[in-house]
Amino acid sequence: MNKNNPTLVILAAGMGSRYGGLKQIDSFTPEGDTIIDFSLYDALQAGFGKFVFIIRKSFEKEFKEIFNKKLEGKAEVAFVYQELENVPEKYINPERTKPWGTGHALLMAKDVVKENFAIINGDDFYGKEAFEVMAKSLSGKDKDSYDFNTMAYLLKNTVSDYGYVSRGECQVNDKGYLVDVTERTHIEKIDGKLMSKNDDGKFISINENTIVSMNFWGFTPKCFEFGGQLFEAFLEANTENLKAEFYLPSIVNDILKSGKASVEVLKSDAKWFGVTYKEDKAIVQKAIEQLKANKVYPKNLW
Repeated sequence: MNKNNPTLVILAAGMGSRYGGLKQIDSFTPEGDTIIDFSLYDALQAGFGKFVFIIRKSFEKEFKEIFNKKLEGKAEVAFVYQELENVPEKYINPERTKPWGTGHALLMAKDVVKENFAIINGDDFYGKEAFEVMAKSLSGKDKDSYDFNTMAYLLKNTVSDYGYVSRGECQVNDKGYLVDVTERTHIEKIDGKLMSKNDDGKFISINENTIVSMNFWGFTPKCFEFGGQLFEAFLEANTENLKAEFYLPSIVNDILKSGKASVEVLKSDAKWFGVTYKEDKAIVQKAIEQLKANKVYPKNLW
């Protein structure tokens, strides 16, 4: 692997409770492709040289069986594990079954990621162009710098017709840099309008052209300096809360508040699609079928 080739970190430890199963390894084409396959294919073409999967031990065997042989000889592969007990002992709650969230997952990759890297959700389809833009940006960065970035999408292109989704709402300044990101955990289409549920449980309208993060971030290894203490403070406050999650945008806001680092907002016209609900699957299958028909992807990726 060329030292300037960035790494791709894939968030795949979530349980898919709204989807009703392990959507990360669900098949979306007659050839048996998962959504992750398209991200890997696009990332390889764009110049990513190493892949790090953040998973849970309980489905390690299936993951390795599916992805190791596809990537053999093409890129370096590593697996790290986001387990409930990967927290300081005093915060372990035996009743908890849900992973601690995307922010915690990122911190798990610290020991194996020494290169500039992008991090993505395993169940989102980001599009070829998004990986090209990200790889180009990361390849040109000094890995000791605090110049980070994120791939932005318009909210209206990222919602489901079948229920609520969570998105990171981005505030961007006139120079194209991120000022703040707020995790909106409940955005829903109601009577054709996009509504966001606030902390009081009230629905307020949200602009369909709001810029949102789909957890496609670009970092240098310096990002691991952030988040550790923040996560401890979060655990302190939420040990008894079985559903609380530590989200990646919390770390990003810590980065922004430090004044040490900047996060440039990259734009892509690539159409994002993803699966939150079982019913989303048919839409994604149709979109992928169309992309293969248009020769954006070969019939057999591998």
